[in-house]
Amino acid sequence: MKVYVKFDINALCRKILQEQLDASGINYRIIAFGEIEILDKLSAEKQRKLEEHLGEYGIQIVENQKNILVQKIKDAIVEMVNQEENQPSLKSSVYLAEKLNHSYNYISNLFSEVTYSSIESFIILQKIERAKQLILMNELTFTEISYKLNYCNVAHFSTQFKNTTGITPSAFQRIIKKRRELQVQEQMQNN
Repeated sequence: MKVYVKFDINALCRKILQEQLDASGINYRIIAFGEIEILDKLSAEKQRKLEEHLGEYGIQIVENQKNILVQKIKDAIVEMVNQEENQPSLKSSVYLAEKLNHSYNYISNLFSEVTYSSIESFIILQKIERAKQLILMNELTFTEISYKLNYCNVAHFSTQFKNTTGITPSAFQRIIKKRRELQVQEQMQNN
């Protein structure tokens, strides 16, 4: 039997962090998405073990100030793109500048310097990943998805989707539908 799930990436990350920090016996406070205050001094061994356990989930502790800000930029973008309601009506540059309390020029240049990629490219990648999730859930039309992800129209959304993935949203949806049909047929044959 196949089951399809919907998940909130922010809640998932928060839960993993809480479980790992609690299991490590660390006194902490979650300040914001991607930002935790450790309330007690950590021994080198305890920090190493925490980094190891978090690493199993693809979570890294960031230490350098530039990398910390770049991680905050990424976290803000992921949070913005994955909001359940439509994305903020503000331009992403204004949203990020206000959220991070730095000029967009500064964070854009820093992001490019550290990642060798632009903020705009990262936003597009995150939007397309979110679009794939929404298409998999099969609850919204492409027009609704494009609106939800703050595209000016469905054609712009489709073009960015194809430029990023190599296939159109319709082709992606057909592939998913065909895979589901094949899985159902396999299950029926196995029963």
